[in-house]
Amino acid sequence: MPGRDGWRALADGRWGDARAAFESALRSEVSPEALEGLSWAAWWLDDADAVFDARERALRLYKKRGEAASAARMATWLAADHLDFRGALAVANGWLRRARRLLEDSELGRDHGWLAFHEGYLAFGQGRTETALELAAQAAEIGRRFDVPDLQMLGLALRGVLLVTCAEVEEGMGCLDEATATALEGEATVPISAAWACCFLVTACEAVRDYPRAFEWCDRIAEFSERYGSTYMLGFCRTHYASIHLWRGDWEAAEDAFEAALAAYAQSRPSFVVGVRVGLAELRRRQGRLDEAEELLADASGISATLCRAHVALDRGDARRSVRLAERILRRVPEPHRLERAPALELLVRALARSGDEAAAAASLEELRALERVVGTTPLSAAADLANGLLSASAGDHEGAVQLLEEAVDGFVTSGAPFEAAQARLEAATSLIALGRVDAAAREIRVALDKLEGLGAEGEALRARKLLDECAEERPLRGLTPREEEVLRLVADGLTNRRIAKRLVVSEHTVHRHVTNILRKLDVPSRAAAAAQAVRSGLARQ
Repeated sequence: MPGRDGWRALADGRWGDARAAFESALRSEVSPEALEGLSWAAWWLDDADAVFDARERALRLYKKRGEAASAARMATWLAADHLDFRGALAVANGWLRRARRLLEDSELGRDHGWLAFHEGYLAFGQGRTETALELAAQAAEIGRRFDVPDLQMLGLALRGVLLVTCAEVEEGMGCLDEATATALEGEATVPISAAWACCFLVTACEAVRDYPRAFEWCDRIAEFSERYGSTYMLGFCRTHYASIHLWRGDWEAAEDAFEAALAAYAQSRPSFVVGVRVGLAELRRRQGRLDEAEELLADASGISATLCRAHVALDRGDARRSVRLAERILRRVPEPHRLERAPALELLVRALARSGDEAAAAASLEELRALERVVGTTPLSAAADLANGLLSASAGDHEGAVQLLEEAVDGFVTSGAPFEAAQARLEAATSLIALGRVDAAAREIRVALDKLEGLGAEGEALRARKLLDECAEERPLRGLTPREEEVLRLVADGLTNRRIAKRLVVSEHTVHRHVTNILRKLDVPSRAAAAAQAVRSGLARQ
């Protein structure tokens, strides 16, 4: 085979030597095999221009020799490269269509399997779930038939992550376990295949919030990245390490990992930088640095960016904008991808409860609870308990809220999520204050404040200090008009905006305006906190 020394160097992971060998071979004779080998050496060295040039030239020469299957192979990898290096989905689709046309008259072989896998991956990203599942099965079957371990494991891995996304968690994780077991056997003909299979598993673990397992598999991918010198895969690992550090409360390590991922992707895969910036924006949001978070999100699109914007809106007290953004996410998630709806549903319940729309919040909570029962992980259960507790508090059921919020605290503590646990403690404290159990509330607040200050979560720490002040001294309801006092009394009695509007014979919009003014004047973050002040002042009954 032309460039034999280059192919041996590729097999050994000596990318620079491989490139030199293929370039030497091409000076003697321009062959598609040597160009194909050069394209892989350039791929590992993150030289995108050389990758595209070599693959396109190889395609033309294979086609000129009448080797349609080999030409199709180049078209298939060019599709992957355009998606990988440039994020060019339309261009990638065009190359896949060309590959399929080239294979129309060829006997079934491994190149059909690679085409099926890459078409399935794009179909997954576009929400065409049934098509993606069919193509994943085709890739795995062709891999078995022609003894291509890469295709077997990638077809299984793609099927697995698809099933997990559709909330068929047990079967999906089974496929992913089988795929990664194959990957660990080390028989892949294209080395990156094993890492990709592990990447699918990490993605699925994060979707079900199994962070310890995700961390373990990131370690495996990091070992692969170091062994093969893959800046691309190292960037992937660092991004996911950062997300896990964020969950665990090691925010300094998270920031370091995000910055390292940005540096890695800036060199090798610029199209991936946006996702890392969104992760960094979420860190800034948790730190209470909301302006910086919004600046990082300025040019970002996609579901994760919209979710972060919705959280920022709620942190700023704009519940209505948060609701609109969360609902926008739910409209964009493909219907079968049930599990992708969970983060937006969780936020939507909180935002709707904050805005006083308990009926809509209850409907979203019901869907979230259904997902929680299917997934069964402790973090998702804790998130559902937190959302449920907030809804109960909004409806005036503070006894029920405290029980749910204490369950959420326990779940988050067990899962090693200090920020979420502290937030749940503050919400529990708010309901305890409303019940007149001020000493118990103060204890919860102090524990939360200690954690929040240790994390550097200044926004939530400020909220904790304000709540602690409320426990230390009773504040009169200064500045409220008689009508606002009347509305506040009904809020403290657990009435929704709609019921208050009916009771006072005014519009629901008028009630919303009164509630907004009450929260601003009392300098409190929620209806529950305002109700607690009303109880302490004697305006309302416990």
